[in-house]
Amino acid sequence: MPKPRSLPHGLRRMTGRDIHEPERAATPLELLYDLTVVVAFSVSGGLFAHAVAFGHPVQGVVAFAFSCFAIVWAWISYTWFASAYDTDDWLMRLGTLVQMVGIVVISLGLPQVFHGFEKWELHNQIMVAGYVTMRVSMATLWWRASKDDPTHRVTLRRYVWLTLLAQVGWVIVCLTHLPWIVLLPVLLVLYALEIGAVWFSERGQPIPWHPHHIAERYGLLVIISLGEIVLGTTVAVQALVESQGWSSDAVLVVAAGISIAFGLWWVYFGLPFGQALALQPERGIRFGLGHVALYGSIAAVGAGLHVAAYFVEHENGTTVGLLGTVLSIAVPLALCTGVTYWLAHLLLPGRDGFHTVLLLASAIVIAVGVGLALAGAPLGVCVIVLMVVPWISVVGYETRGHGHVERVLDRIREERTAL
Repeated sequence: MPKPRSLPHGLRRMTGRDIHEPERAATPLELLYDLTVVVAFSVSGGLFAHAVAFGHPVQGVVAFAFSCFAIVWAWISYTWFASAYDTDDWLMRLGTLVQMVGIVVISLGLPQVFHGFEKWELHNQIMVAGYVTMRVSMATLWWRASKDDPTHRVTLRRYVWLTLLAQVGWVIVCLTHLPWIVLLPVLLVLYALEIGAVWFSERGQPIPWHPHHIAERYGLLVIISLGEIVLGTTVAVQALVESQGWSSDAVLVVAAGISIAFGLWWVYFGLPFGQALALQPERGIRFGLGHVALYGSIAAVGAGLHVAAYFVEHENGTTVGLLGTVLSIAVPLALCTGVTYWLAHLLLPGRDGFHTVLLLASAIVIAVGVGLALAGAPLGVCVIVLMVVPWISVVGYETRGHGHVERVLDRIREERTAL
């Protein structure tokens, strides 16, 4: 008699994936999970733009950073776990479902956070409820893996206990009303605990994550972040068209916004992160942490374009004015460029004076765009100048930078082979 077929998604042992598995790619479950991040970025970006445009730029920056860390950090934790232990059984799927619910709850709590920061008050009860839901679910998955994978049990159990300890801290913070002189150091300790848990847990026996899979997953979230620039461009152009019709400003903004998104995409995906991570897995943690700032800065460029929409809709009557509007695009664009070059240098170390030239040229163009705003130039002209920034790196990479990257990869391969 034929053996009965097992259930297609029945429970399986979490013994760890093969880190050399060929053609490893993101699963449909991971892509579904990412949809909730789209919503979270959209909500936080919209609230950030409103805060900047109407008199609370500093509070908006703090609230945006606060929300981005919660969204991205929870996503990073799940992504690394799924790269190492995704069994795609029903319990893993339900754990992912809980994670998705948590991100949606975080999104629902973001207005409370932003409005609270307008008065320099921390109102994060709903946001913490979503975040703790995600992190407790994550700790449960770590625990389950630790039972099936004795080789990495110590590492996995460290993740469990340190993650749960941090969640206790977040719950205490959201249930009490501490003065900032006490709250600030407490928050710093909690952030240090969240980040330090990774450094401490991975000592000795790192979990078996897949470098090319991780690089792909991070790249997919870059694309999601770039979607905020496309959204911000659409909102800004819609405001221009409604107030002025299809003017030259509208054409310039739509061309500049989409070109910025495309240029940033070209720069990021021109770098062989998967190959570099496979050769230097010990740099994976810093690679992951650097992306927290990268995702936030990319989404903030989109929020800056949304600020431009408010500027137009209110007939130049926003609190920040033309200069503040241009700065809301220029500053995150500068940060995004700097972080991308830092990530490139992290995984492809070595001095290359041409990269310094490209960074300097990018800084000069950003300064010109801001200077034009100071001089009272039209918004469309300022944005079209800022559009040039990512394309400086694109042209640089396509002409000379790719040669430097290939030489560095060859050098790293030779060094690793010699060890």
